[in-house]
Amino acid sequence: MSRVIRTEPLTAAAFAPFGDVLEATGAPDKIINQGLCGRYHDRARLDFGPGGRAGISLFKAEPRSLPYRLELLERHPDGSQAFIPMSLDPFLVIVAPDADDAPGRPRAFLTAPGQGINFHRGTWHGVLTPLRAPGLFAVIDRIGDTPNLEEHWLDPPYVVV
Repeated sequence: MSRVIRTEPLTAAAFAPFGDVLEATGAPDKIINQGLCGRYHDRARLDFGPGGRAGISLFKAEPRSLPYRLELLERHPDGSQAFIPMSLDPFLVIVAPDADDAPGRPRAFLTAPGQGINFHRGTWHGVLTPLRAPGLFAVIDRIGDTPNLEEHWLDPPYVVV
């Protein structure tokens, strides 16, 4: 038996309890570089726990498709995690509120071209789920020697449509 979650568009307001939407919409905060570049300033709350530092990694994930079987959620208690696609292809973002140290009911968001996301520290989320190749992302997250991953298997799983 599986449970169903319907996708919704990714908006800053809907995603606010879980993190930040990274996008260059509206008027820029500043105009720089001899007036030829708009700067959308300080768009994510990066948060790295003790014993860690910010790092930039590249992830290349296999594309998935809808309907998507959601079996696992994870969180990172010691650091935020930002995903910035290196193409204009959509990806699926799954998050869940915390419910007594376990994930609550998940929500699924579809990104628009040019959107990235930043999960706040400790946010339950699905794995990286691009919907088209190449599935290449720049990821800004905590680099450190201590464990920073908790996984929760879902039984029964959800189906995202």
